[in-house]
Amino acid sequence: MLNSPIIAAIAWAVILIGAGGLLTDIGSWYRDLKKPNWQPPEWLFGPAWTIILGLAAWAAILSWDQAYSESEQAMVISVYAANFLFHLLWSPLFFKYKRPDWALVEVVFLWLSVVAMLYVTWSLAPLAGLLILPYILWVSFAAALNAKIVQLNRPFA
Repeated sequence: MLNSPIIAAIAWAVILIGAGGLLTDIGSWYRDLKKPNWQPPEWLFGPAWTIILGLAAWAAILSWDQAYSESEQAMVISVYAANFLFHLLWSPLFFKYKRPDWALVEVVFLWLSVVAMLYVTWSLAPLAGLLILPYILWVSFAAALNAKIVQLNRPFA
């Protein structure tokens, strides 16, 4: 039977995956940007995010199960809530507002939120921390890609 933490973790991942897809408009503006030759193909981003956020949801469940105090539970909720916000902000900044430069500033906060998730999950359940590693690696790669796109295409207005 599903309990509240499992439902919350699944909802967290599903909302981020769905919103990411809806907020990512791969239109002519994006296609016309200069991009580095090491950028992955467009089709890879959806499956990568689905796997990464699924693993992060699993990490939330494992961490919650090992959080024996209300303060530990509050930490899990806090880092996942902060990450939800920063994860949700990146796509509209980059795609809707066509501001990769603003998205580059925002990705620092996204990256820090994933580091906080890694710290909290690892401290409660090391396996959960391991499940966050693909997220920190992918956001690090995405930040480097974002930076290169800004470098190749600036200024943005």
